[in-house]
Parts: sequence; C-alpha cells; structure tokens
Amino acid sequence: VQLQASGGGLVQAGGSLRLSCAASGRTFSRYVMGWFRQTPGKEREFVAAIRWSGDSVDYVDSVKGRFTISRDNAKNTMYLQMNSLKPEDTAVYYCAAQRGSRWYAHESYEYDYWGQGTLVTVSS
Repeated sequence: VQLQASGGGLVQAGGSLRLSCAASGRTFSRYVMGWFRQTPGKEREFVAAIRWSGDSVDYVDSVKGRFTISRDNAKNTMYLQMNSLKPEDTAVYYCAAQRGSRWYAHESYEYDYWGQGTLVTVSS
C-alpha cells in the first residue's frame, strides 16, 4: 500500500488543522492505521491509531482531548483533526499502516508502510 499525507501547514497556537492520509490499494480497510510525528534529533513518536473498523482508537496522552483520528474506508483515507494546537505539536507528521491487528501498539516498528510526512508548524 502507498500512503500520501497532506494538510500540514503553519498555524497559530490554539488553532486547528486537519491532516489527511490517502492510501492506494483495495485492502486499506484491513489495515490498522496510525499517525506518528518527529522533530529533529528525536525519535519518531506515536500520536494516534485506529483499528480497521474504526471502533477502537488510541492516543498518546499529550494529545488526548485535542486530536481526533478517524477513517473513511470507502475513500481509502484516514484523518487527524488537530484542535487547540500548541507549539510543542510542531513536527513532521507521518501516517502509517500496519498489516497486523495491534492497534494499541505505540512502537513505529509495528507498522509496515509509511507516508512521506507533512510538516505542521505551530507558532506561539
């Protein structure tokens, strides 16, 4: 599967952005999907994940209550709605797909396919 992330940009603190991840292939609905982010010199950090059916989601504590992950299997697309953005949310955001069923896993090695990343910059 090929993944294409989009929707990043520059926003002021307290603002919102919605990231999208478009997937190729007819098996999108079978994959666990996730969002990760990375800043220079740091490890890639788990942000959110969603089970193939959309009925189970998981978030890193720092974004709970502010970010919402969702997916539309008919459109082969996953989303990350980001509200109340903070400067510390600044990072390159990557979408990823997992062939397994470990939607609760936060480790990047659990994921098999990666998009190219989209930059989110939150100014103070």
